[in-house]
Amino acid sequence: MVWMLYGATGYTGRLITELAVRRGHEPVLAGRDARKLADIAIPLGLEYRTLDLRDSEGLERGLRDVDAVAHCAGPFSRTAAPVVEACLRTGTHYLDITGEIEVFEAIFGRDERAVSEGVTLLPGAGFDVVPTDCLAAMVAAELPGATDLDLAFHPVGGVSPGTVKSALEGVGLGGRVRVDGMLRTVPVGWRRRSVDFPSGTRTVASLPWGDVATAHRSTGIGTITTFAALPGLNRMGRRSEGVLGRLLGTPAVRRGAETAVDLLVRGPASSTRANGRVEVYAEAGDQEGNGVRAALVGPDTYELTAESVLRIVSALERGEPAAGVRTPATAFGADFVRELPGVRVVEPEHF
Repeated sequence: MVWMLYGATGYTGRLITELAVRRGHEPVLAGRDARKLADIAIPLGLEYRTLDLRDSEGLERGLRDVDAVAHCAGPFSRTAAPVVEACLRTGTHYLDITGEIEVFEAIFGRDERAVSEGVTLLPGAGFDVVPTDCLAAMVAAELPGATDLDLAFHPVGGVSPGTVKSALEGVGLGGRVRVDGMLRTVPVGWRRRSVDFPSGTRTVASLPWGDVATAHRSTGIGTITTFAALPGLNRMGRRSEGVLGRLLGTPAVRRGAETAVDLLVRGPASSTRANGRVEVYAEAGDQEGNGVRAALVGPDTYELTAESVLRIVSALERGEPAAGVRTPATAFGADFVRELPGVRVVEPEHF
């Protein structure tokens, strides 16, 4: 199978490339900057292609002999649509590492066409949203009548420039939750609660995360809130959150912030990743007051992303999953996350 890694010069793209080569893969590297691509591809003996997402015809030409694309160039609100469209036109399977709610919703809207074209579309193939999606599916299976789902994560380690840019855009759009099956806009941090992570109890604050889109498809649960244990988020008051959201909702301000990110953020060093970890928590409840919770501990989020992407690429090579839009859990089942190195699941329990 010929597969392409678009966004190979970014932080996460480089990590996936390095791991892919160690595992015997030979991805075609792609992106906008020919010089940066050459600097990575030539020493590794890999093919590379310069593709501009604004050139739809050129993008389609670049994908005609490609069986699958792993799209790793965010923010995906600006980059996913042209790649998805090109994949549908060329019969190329698609996966990405987005965590952006509106991107998920847009891709879910392409399901009928993906099925008719025989194409698998699998957004959220990395830390966003593999562990949370699989854990959500685990607790939902234990409580079939669940109506509410809370998901939370606690990362330890650094962040990449792309992640920071996506977070800035998300704050600018405001918080999102799902209530009775419908997406609602709320202030960032509108809910706070305590969560019993494996390492101890922590306060988490709500924030917009991809699972309000994906977990609804994976579990059928109608009311979903996502949370994170992030010091900056927990310290912010609701008034400051509103001010920050309005500022970042202004395109000029957000562009300035993104320029600063490019200059100042380099992504975590390998030593930081080696010592990093992430904890994830899921809690489902029903109208009778019954509840189920589960948790997991995993490696650094970027290491987890690289491992997950390569496993999904290998699955596509085997002809899995079926065509259409899939979440990680609907594609491979809730236990998919258990296959990833360094992941330990705290089994679901009723309370």
